[in-house]
Amino acid sequence: MRAEFDDSLVTGNEMIDGQHKELIDKINKLLDSCETSKDKLVAVKTLDYLADYTEFHFGEEEKLQESINYPGIEKHKEEHDKLRKVVKELYEMLEEEEGPSNAFVEQVNKNVIQWLYGHIKTFDRSVAEYKFMNKNSDRL
Repeated sequence: MRAEFDDSLVTGNEMIDGQHKELIDKINKLLDSCETSKDKLVAVKTLDYLADYTEFHFGEEEKLQESINYPGIEKHKEEHDKLRKVVKELYEMLEEEEGPSNAFVEQVNKNVIQWLYGHIKTFDRSVAEYKFMNKNSDRL
């Protein structure tokens, strides 16, 4: 399964939406690398690429939340930590195996893509709505 950015993932915040598109592109690059190469080093380097961008994105989201005094920031950070744990587990899987296995790909689909979809549709959309409501409170 490939990740796809569609209308159901739009938060309405350009920065967040743009970064989500980039994140999905990096997830797909990881999946592509698993299909085209069973080389462990290729999978690790591609997972590094995804992990680095994920950290950048989480940092940007958390800075945004701090700047608008978002009341759910601590819970949001806990959710980010859940994905960090998943990425660590993916590294451990690669370390234990010869290369990216079918089980590895299943974990990416289940624990990265599905997590991301749910996270965007709930947590990230809530941040974008909160920011919009605060910015436009005079119109409410």
